[in-house]
This record gives sequence, structure tokens and C-alpha cells, in this order.
Amino acid sequence: MIAYVVRRLLYMIPIVFGVALLVFALFSSVGEDPVRNALGPHATAEAIADLERKWGLDKPLPLQFVDFLRQIVTFDFGESYNTGESLSEIFRRGALVSLSLTVPPFLLGIILNISIALLIAYFRGSWLDQASTVLFVGSMSVSYLVYIIAFQYVFAFELDWFPISGYERGVDALPYLVLPWIIIVVVSAGPDIRVLRTVFLDETRADYVRTAFAKGAGEGSVLFRHILKNAMIPVLTHWVTSVPFLILGAFLMERFFSIPGIGDTLINAVNTGDRPILMSLTVLIAIAYSLFNLLTDVLYAYVDPRVKLS
Repeated sequence: MIAYVVRRLLYMIPIVFGVALLVFALFSSVGEDPVRNALGPHATAEAIADLERKWGLDKPLPLQFVDFLRQIVTFDFGESYNTGESLSEIFRRGALVSLSLTVPPFLLGIILNISIALLIAYFRGSWLDQASTVLFVGSMSVSYLVYIIAFQYVFAFELDWFPISGYERGVDALPYLVLPWIIIVVVSAGPDIRVLRTVFLDETRADYVRTAFAKGAGEGSVLFRHILKNAMIPVLTHWVTSVPFLILGAFLMERFFSIPGIGDTLINAVNTGDRPILMSLTVLIAIAYSLFNLLTDVLYAYVDPRVKLS
């Protein structure tokens, strides 16, 4: 196990290097000049030279790329071009907000969606199975934006149960998060339950299920003690690989509810051309995705003894 993990971590080095090179080349060759964008069209040559020196843009491109690699290795990504604030502080603050927005509905959704999918699998072929299929396929066909606007209109505007703006750091955030949590759980139910239902029904056709029934095991026992355990590999793949994106938050959710998380920070960086934020977050997402892919493979070996890591 240790040798496998070390080998996979070493494999990540060329992957991260390639992502960093691609990101650096892309941002260095396209887009506006960040110095002139910051200083305006009437900036003097001296002011331009001073800012280029401060941001390290006066160096040759290879040296700039080396600086970028050093930032990745040390996780010290410098400063925002727009505010001058440390990116590490921006990411830390924004990540905490985004995680408070996405983690609770993510965990609640796992519990609810697995339970509902098992219930549907238990009554497979019945009217409940058919009705749920129509319901969840229909819910998947509705845009995320429609859910946000509809829930805001009904629960915030008409019923006045929840606020839709006013989130501030250092104050009680719960009232501003409950409605986004509900929306995330509702939106995730359709695709998650459809995937889980398919996985569970595939397992019901396996030989070990017929053997368990032949030995006299009840259907509930087979579902919860055997099928659920043996279906964990695709379930883990479905959920663990989505964990890195929890840090990014929900872009639309943060925007429509004025929640200052990483997603909102990223959108603002796109609008203002804040290159360090865009470059750093792109590489961090690649690193996080690679790490959680590794975690998924390791968990495979724990949930299924037949899986051998080599």
C-alpha cells in the first residue's frame, strides 16, 4: 500500500508540471497586459516598469515560470493584482466559506440519496420505481438556475422564510445558508439517485445475491448487508472525485446569494482579469483532483478485498 501511494504521488509530479506549464503558457500569451490594465492607458513608462518589477513580469518568461513552480511547491501564490492581498489568505478565507456552503448538503445528500436509491431498488419494477424514475429524470432536465430563482421566489420572497443576501463574515451565517443547502440537496438528488439506482440494480443480478436468497436471507438483509457493500466502488468513484470541487463552492449559488466563497472569488477574478488567482486556482484544482483520485483507489482496497493495488 505504501509503495503504491508513493508511486502514485510521484506520478503526480509530471501531471502537475504539465498543468502548470499549460496554464502559464496560456495566460502569458492571451489576455490583456495586467500592468497596463491596472495602471490605465495613461500610465507613465516609469510606473509601468516599477509595477512590472514588483510583480516579477520584467523577468524572462522561463524565469517567470520557475517562480510560478516555486509558488506551487511552497503554496505561496503571491498577491492579487487587484487588491494586493495575499492569495493564501484569500483562498483560506474563501475555502472556509465555500465548505460551509457545500459540505453539509453533500453529506446529507449522501445519506438521503443512498437511502432513497435502496428503497427504489427494494421496490424495483413497482409503481414507486417507475414514478421515481420519471420524477428524477424530469428534475435532471431542469436548469440549476431555475431551481435557484424558483426557490428564492417561493421561500424568500413569497413566504419570507429565508434571507437571500446579507451574508457577512463574523456573523451568524446559518440563516443565509439553509436555503442554498436545500437547493443543493434537491438538485443533486436526481443525478445521484439515478446513478445509485442503476448500480444497485446491477448488483441485484449478481451470483452472490442469488446465493444469499437461496440460503434464506431476506430481501432487506441482502440489500443493506450485501448489495450496498459490494456497490461501494462505483459509489466511491461518484462521490470522492467530486470532493475537490466542494472547495470551489457552487458558483451560481454563491453569486445569487452573495456568499463570498472561492467560487465568487473565481468569478470576480475572471471579470477583473486577476491572473494570479486564476492560475493558482487552476493548478490547485488539478492537485486536489489527483489526490482524491488516489484516495478513491486506496479506498477501493478497503471496501473490496478483491482489489489489489500494484
